[in-house]
Amino acid sequence: MTTSVLALAPGFFGVVGGGLAAILIYALLGLLMMIIGFYAIDLTTPGKLNALVRAGKPNAVVVTSAGMVSMAFIVVVAIYGSAGNLLEGLLSSLLYGLVGIVAQAIAVRILEFVTGIDMNLLMTSDELRPEAKVVSAAHLALGLVVAVAVL
Repeated sequence: MTTSVLALAPGFFGVVGGGLAAILIYALLGLLMMIIGFYAIDLTTPGKLNALVRAGKPNAVVVTSAGMVSMAFIVVVAIYGSAGNLLEGLLSSLLYGLVGIVAQAIAVRILEFVTGIDMNLLMTSDELRPEAKVVSAAHLALGLVVAVAVL
């Protein structure tokens, strides 16, 4: 009878454990940046965004959804582009992510100004308005542009 023994390289569990810890830390950093991104959108739009979303205002829901996806583009690329050891990677992800979030929030507001969209009317309306699609598209498009700029 032959038996097989699973042979693991010395230090295997240390490497895997370190990798798992890094995943959790990056996930927490990503969550933190997504929360900051939400508040960046909230600060730059009229009304309390979380209250408008909870109230089921359709335009607020659509714009917030697009804004969160666009922030995710930026956060994902900031994390993906991080290099170096764990601490350097986390710090570069945080810095690039924060700058990207600020750039995104400013760029979308400028585009809304250029298009002349009344954000207060849009966000508080009880009916889905075509302008919500324009603002959402702006969030997604500019989120991609800023995300690539982060690289």
